[in-house]
Amino acid sequence: MTIVPLASRKNLASAPHPEPASSGPVSVGSFRAAMRQLPGGVSVVTSGRDGGRTGLVATSVSSLSAEPPTLMFGLNLASSTALVLRREGAFAVNFLAASQADVAERFSGRRGEKGEERYAGAHWSEGVTGSALLDGALASLDCEVEELIERHTHAIVIGRIREIRIGRQQPALIYRDGRFESSLSPQQSLPSVGLRAF
Repeated sequence: MTIVPLASRKNLASAPHPEPASSGPVSVGSFRAAMRQLPGGVSVVTSGRDGGRTGLVATSVSSLSAEPPTLMFGLNLASSTALVLRREGAFAVNFLAASQADVAERFSGRRGEKGEERYAGAHWSEGVTGSALLDGALASLDCEVEELIERHTHAIVIGRIREIRIGRQQPALIYRDGRFESSLSPQQSLPSVGLRAF
Protein backbone atom coordinates (compact mmCIF):
# COMPACT_ATOMS: atom_id res chain seq x y z
CA MET A 1 0.00 0.00 0.00
CA THR A 2 1.29 3.46 -0.89
CA ILE A 3 0.74 6.48 1.32
CA VAL A 4 0.89 9.81 -0.47
CA PRO A 5 2.03 12.72 1.73
CA LEU A 6 -0.14 15.81 1.81
CA ALA A 7 1.24 18.66 -0.28
CA SER A 8 0.19 21.26 2.26
CA ARG A 9 1.51 19.51 5.36
CA LYS A 10 3.18 22.75 6.52
CA ASN A 11 -0.21 24.50 6.63
CA LEU A 12 -1.67 21.70 8.72
CA ALA A 13 1.15 21.93 11.25
CA SER A 14 0.47 25.61 11.89
CA ALA A 15 -3.28 25.17 12.38
CA PRO A 16 -4.42 25.66 15.99
CA HIS A 17 -5.12 22.46 17.90
CA PRO A 18 -7.39 22.31 20.95
CA GLU A 19 -5.74 21.40 24.22
CA PRO A 20 -6.45 17.83 25.35
CA ALA A 21 -8.91 17.52 28.24
CA SER A 22 -6.33 15.62 30.29
CA SER A 23 -2.64 14.89 30.07
CA GLY A 24 -3.08 11.14 30.61
CA PRO A 25 -4.08 8.49 28.10
CA VAL A 26 -7.70 8.29 27.00
CA SER A 27 -9.54 5.52 28.84
CA VAL A 28 -11.23 2.70 26.96
CA GLY A 29 -14.43 3.40 28.91
CA SER A 30 -14.48 7.07 27.91
CA PHE A 31 -13.84 6.19 24.28
CA ARG A 32 -16.66 3.64 24.24
CA ALA A 33 -19.04 6.06 25.98
CA ALA A 34 -18.29 8.74 23.39
CA MET A 35 -18.71 6.39 20.42
CA ARG A 36 -22.05 5.14 21.76
CA GLN A 37 -23.43 8.64 21.16
CA LEU A 38 -22.87 8.34 17.41
CA PRO A 39 -25.97 6.76 15.82
CA GLY A 40 -25.10 4.14 13.24
CA GLY A 41 -27.02 2.19 10.66
CA VAL A 42 -27.19 -1.48 11.65
CA SER A 43 -25.89 -4.12 9.26
CA VAL A 44 -25.46 -7.85 9.63
CA VAL A 45 -22.26 -9.16 8.07
CA THR A 46 -22.48 -12.83 7.07
CA SER A 47 -19.74 -15.20 5.99
CA GLY A 48 -19.41 -18.91 5.35
CA ARG A 49 -21.63 -21.56 3.83
CA ASP A 50 -24.25 -23.96 5.21
CA GLY A 51 -22.96 -25.72 8.30
CA GLY A 52 -20.07 -23.29 8.78
CA ARG A 53 -21.76 -19.91 8.69
CA THR A 54 -21.32 -17.16 11.20
CA GLY A 55 -21.77 -13.41 11.28
CA LEU A 56 -21.95 -10.27 13.34
CA VAL A 57 -23.63 -6.90 13.74
CA ALA A 58 -21.70 -3.93 12.35
CA THR A 59 -22.36 -0.20 12.59
CA SER A 60 -19.06 0.74 10.94
CA VAL A 61 -20.02 -0.13 7.35
CA SER A 62 -19.18 2.63 4.90
CA SER A 63 -18.89 3.06 1.16
CA LEU A 64 -15.29 3.35 0.00
CA SER A 65 -15.56 3.85 -3.75
CA ALA A 66 -18.21 3.74 -6.46
CA GLU A 67 -15.66 2.99 -9.20
CA PRO A 68 -15.19 0.12 -8.63
CA PRO A 69 -18.00 -0.47 -6.09
CA THR A 70 -16.29 -1.19 -2.78
CA LEU A 71 -17.18 -0.88 0.89
CA MET A 72 -15.38 -1.22 4.20
CA PHE A 73 -16.10 -2.04 7.83
CA GLY A 74 -14.26 -2.68 11.09
CA LEU A 75 -13.86 -6.31 12.22
CA ASN A 76 -12.74 -7.53 15.65
CA LEU A 77 -9.86 -9.93 14.99
CA ALA A 78 -10.87 -12.08 17.98
CA SER A 79 -14.34 -12.79 16.55
CA SER A 80 -15.33 -16.10 14.99
CA THR A 81 -16.38 -14.16 11.90
CA ALA A 82 -12.77 -13.04 11.34
CA LEU A 83 -11.64 -16.66 11.01
CA VAL A 84 -14.42 -17.61 8.60
CA LEU A 85 -14.07 -14.44 6.53
CA ARG A 86 -10.33 -15.08 6.06
CA ARG A 87 -11.01 -18.68 5.05
CA GLU A 88 -13.84 -17.91 2.63
CA GLY A 89 -12.49 -14.66 1.19
CA ALA A 90 -16.08 -13.46 0.91
CA PHE A 91 -18.88 -11.92 2.97
CA ALA A 92 -22.22 -10.16 2.60
CA VAL A 93 -23.46 -6.96 4.22
CA ASN A 94 -27.19 -6.75 4.92
CA PHE A 95 -28.63 -3.33 5.84
CA LEU A 96 -31.37 -3.98 8.40
CA ALA A 97 -34.85 -2.52 8.42
CA ALA A 98 -36.32 -1.33 11.72
CA SER A 99 -38.58 -4.39 11.69
CA GLN A 100 -35.51 -6.67 11.82
CA ALA A 101 -34.29 -5.82 15.33
CA ASP A 102 -34.65 -9.49 16.31
CA VAL A 103 -32.08 -10.42 13.63
CA ALA A 104 -29.71 -7.78 15.04
CA GLU A 105 -30.17 -9.17 18.56
CA ARG A 106 -29.26 -12.69 17.43
CA PHE A 107 -26.19 -11.57 15.49
CA SER A 108 -25.04 -9.29 18.32
CA GLY A 109 -24.37 -12.38 20.45
CA ARG A 110 -25.97 -10.77 23.52
CA ARG A 111 -28.19 -13.80 24.07
CA GLY A 112 -25.47 -16.36 23.46
CA GLU A 113 -26.31 -17.50 19.91
CA LYS A 114 -23.27 -18.58 17.91
CA GLY A 115 -22.57 -19.60 14.32
CA GLU A 116 -25.54 -21.19 12.56
CA GLU A 117 -27.87 -20.38 15.50
CA ARG A 118 -27.75 -16.73 14.50
CA TYR A 119 -29.48 -17.52 11.19
CA ALA A 120 -32.59 -19.03 12.82
CA GLY A 121 -35.91 -17.22 12.54
CA ALA A 122 -35.13 -15.36 9.30
CA HIS A 123 -35.17 -16.24 5.60
CA TRP A 124 -31.88 -16.25 3.71
CA SER A 125 -30.73 -16.82 0.16
CA GLU A 126 -27.27 -17.37 -1.28
CA GLY A 127 -25.37 -14.67 -3.10
CA VAL A 128 -22.89 -15.20 -5.92
CA THR A 129 -20.02 -15.67 -3.44
CA GLY A 130 -22.01 -18.16 -1.37
CA SER A 131 -22.57 -15.70 1.48
CA ALA A 132 -26.04 -15.34 3.00
CA LEU A 133 -28.33 -12.50 1.90
CA LEU A 134 -31.22 -11.58 4.20
CA ASP A 135 -34.71 -11.51 2.71
CA GLY A 136 -36.46 -8.22 3.50
CA ALA A 137 -33.25 -6.27 4.16
CA LEU A 138 -33.09 -2.67 2.95
CA ALA A 139 -30.22 -3.82 0.74
CA SER A 140 -27.77 -6.71 0.62
CA LEU A 141 -24.30 -6.44 -0.87
CA ASP A 142 -22.36 -9.61 -1.64
CA CYS A 143 -18.59 -9.02 -1.56
CA GLU A 144 -15.20 -10.59 -2.12
CA VAL A 145 -12.44 -9.58 0.29
CA GLU A 146 -10.09 -7.19 -1.47
CA GLU A 147 -7.90 -6.33 1.50
CA LEU A 148 -7.67 -6.64 5.29
CA ILE A 149 -5.71 -3.93 7.07
CA GLU A 150 -4.90 -4.95 10.64
CA ARG A 151 -4.58 -2.32 13.35
CA HIS A 152 -4.59 -3.02 17.09
CA THR A 153 -7.56 -5.29 17.96
CA HIS A 154 -9.39 -4.85 14.66
CA ALA A 155 -9.03 -5.02 10.89
CA ILE A 156 -10.47 -2.74 8.25
CA VAL A 157 -12.08 -5.08 5.74
CA ILE A 158 -12.32 -3.78 2.18
CA GLY A 159 -14.80 -5.65 0.02
CA ARG A 160 -15.34 -5.56 -3.74
CA ILE A 161 -19.08 -5.76 -4.35
CA ARG A 162 -20.13 -8.60 -6.68
CA GLU A 163 -23.92 -8.51 -6.29
CA ILE A 164 -26.48 -6.03 -4.96
CA ARG A 165 -30.07 -6.70 -4.01
CA ILE A 166 -32.23 -3.74 -3.01
CA GLY A 167 -35.38 -4.22 -0.92
CA ARG A 168 -38.38 -1.99 -0.44
CA GLN A 169 -38.05 1.45 1.10
CA GLN A 170 -38.81 1.42 4.83
CA PRO A 171 -37.36 2.81 8.07
CA ALA A 172 -33.84 1.64 8.87
CA LEU A 173 -32.60 0.09 12.11
CA ILE A 174 -30.08 2.27 13.93
CA TYR A 175 -27.97 1.72 17.04
CA ARG A 176 -27.34 4.42 19.61
CA ASP A 177 -26.32 4.35 23.27
CA GLY A 178 -26.64 0.58 23.54
CA ARG A 179 -30.11 0.36 21.98
CA PHE A 180 -31.58 -0.58 18.62
CA GLU A 181 -34.01 2.08 17.36
CA SER A 182 -35.97 2.97 14.25
CA SER A 183 -34.77 5.74 11.97
CA LEU A 184 -37.11 8.39 10.65
CA SER A 185 -39.75 6.91 8.41
CA PRO A 186 -39.44 7.79 4.70
CA GLN A 187 -42.41 10.20 5.07
CA GLN A 188 -40.76 12.01 8.01
CA SER A 189 -37.31 12.28 6.50
CA LEU A 190 -35.54 15.61 6.32
CA PRO A 191 -35.47 17.46 2.98
CA SER A 192 -32.62 16.62 0.63
CA VAL A 193 -29.63 18.95 0.80
CA GLY A 194 -28.29 17.91 -2.60
CA LEU A 195 -25.21 15.99 -1.49
CA ARG A 196 -23.33 14.26 -4.27
CA ALA A 197 -23.15 10.48 -3.99
CA PHE A 198 -19.69 9.43 -2.80
